[in-house]
Amino acid sequence: MIIQTVIEEKLVKAISTQGLEVLNESYMHNVPDGSETHFKVIIISDDFDGMRILQRHKLVNSILIEEFKSGVHALSIQALTEEEWHSKGKKIMPSPKCLGGSK
Repeated sequence: MIIQTVIEEKLVKAISTQGLEVLNESYMHNVPDGSETHFKVIIISDDFDGMRILQRHKLVNSILIEEFKSGVHALSIQALTEEEWHSKGKKIMPSPKCLGGSK
């Protein structure tokens, strides 16, 4: 099973989501073609209500601890409640540019 699918399945199982998108952004980094090391997660859930951004990120990271141990190098997280998602115009924030490697 590809890592992107594993990430999606784990997050859906652990968090009640109103929306989820997992993007493999490895191609933007200095890694071999076909790598699954850099991801962006856009997750919309009212489970985040009352949580600070750091708490949301820690929750997502804790769910994916095994993926970090087995090769996921970076994870960009956009974790919002449904109300926040709508108030921000339903826009996916761009990922930062890669600062490592020679790409």
